[in-house]
Amino acid sequence: KFRLEPNAEQEVILNNLVGSARFVWNQVLAISFEMFAKDAFINATNLVNKIMDLKDNPDFAFLKSSSNAVSLQQKVRDLASAWSRFFDPKAHARLKENKKKPRKPKFFKLADGTEIQLRPLMPKFKRKSDGSDSIRLVQFDKYCRIEGNRVKLPNGIGLVKFRKSQDIIGTIKNVTISKKSGRWYVSFGTEREVEQPRHPSKSAIGLDMGISKLLTTSNGEYIKPKNSFKANQMKLAKLQRQLNRKVLFSQNWKKQNRKIQKLHSHIANIRHDYLHKITTSISKSHAMIACEDLKVANMSKSASGSMENKGRHVKAKSGLNKSILDQGWGMMVDMLEYKQQWRGG
Repeated sequence: KFRLEPNAEQEVILNNLVGSARFVWNQVLAISFEMFAKDAFINATNLVNKIMDLKDNPDFAFLKSSSNAVSLQQKVRDLASAWSRFFDPKAHARLKENKKKPRKPKFFKLADGTEIQLRPLMPKFKRKSDGSDSIRLVQFDKYCRIEGNRVKLPNGIGLVKFRKSQDIIGTIKNVTISKKSGRWYVSFGTEREVEQPRHPSKSAIGLDMGISKLLTTSNGEYIKPKNSFKANQMKLAKLQRQLNRKVLFSQNWKKQNRKIQKLHSHIANIRHDYLHKITTSISKSHAMIACEDLKVANMSKSASGSMENKGRHVKAKSGLNKSILDQGWGMMVDMLEYKQQWRGG
């Protein structure tokens, strides 16, 4: 994954492409809710066939001029995968393990005026204000190519510069263009054969996760936390107060919302970078790593209680929950897991 640096003209085309993909996702999702209400079979083939109906609609003529056919198909296939997760009983079983406070139910209005309740794990509508969009292109050799630190993209975009911080190893199978908090990124999905890895170390280590000490090892060593959210909490609160004083969805409101998204992205990047450095160091040094199996969703559950049964020490528990979520324990364990697989640990 690399930072993409399009010029002003290229950015206009990319915005049109990701906007069309988001629009098609929302339109096909609305159609799939109608299918769900009628107990019709929802799969990738049925949903992809709906794209042509949208393109033939005179009101959606921009889909023929400002979209990429391959990326629209991939976006709808992603939607079909989301429906598959919803219909998977194992996914619902995992959701029940992490018991969360029930939220106020939301509903979607169908064409005939009836409403269906939106349930957990159901696909959701995408909004431009979310600040996150992407398109995926398959058959890389057919539509794209790489020339040094530039990538050739279709739809008249041409060669776009990207920050090539490492070599791209293997055969490129697909490319994903994404936009997050106003910045563009390109990621390449590659395929290559590797030998069965053997970890160079013979040692094992146990890790205890905490808040005042992010990690305490079975060797008696400990690693301090970074607390990126806590360090930026006052700045974030100030930006959110300024947002609250602006007219909803006005131009100034949108500018302020982008600032908040950018700060959230900055906080996440600090955490991500720190955890990568820690987990890489541990993974290189030990062939076997044992971690606690923590249920973070249960540990960070609110203590506010209900109207009938008021909670106790709510403010203190709220502060503890923020500290727990600021550490990124789940992300850290995931990183250790795949890095050990890479190294044969």
